[in-house]
Amino acid sequence: MNSEIGKYLIFIGLGIALLGLVLYFFHDKLHWIGHLPGDIRIEKENFKFYFPITTMLLLSLAIGVLIRIFRKLF
Repeated sequence: MNSEIGKYLIFIGLGIALLGLVLYFFHDKLHWIGHLPGDIRIEKENFKFYFPITTMLLLSLAIGVLIRIFRKLF
């Protein structure tokens, strides 16, 4: 195995742990995630459909920016 894979696994693990800490301590401040304008929500009597398209686009953009920063640094 390559030592680069080990570095990536460590950084991924630290990122997941950091995300977990943020969600644990600031969950009450992040209630807007998933309720943005553009998120599709259909609720009927016996049916609920939720498609968070705007949230997914913003999350994808943020992850893309973080990956570019990560590649420039390492």
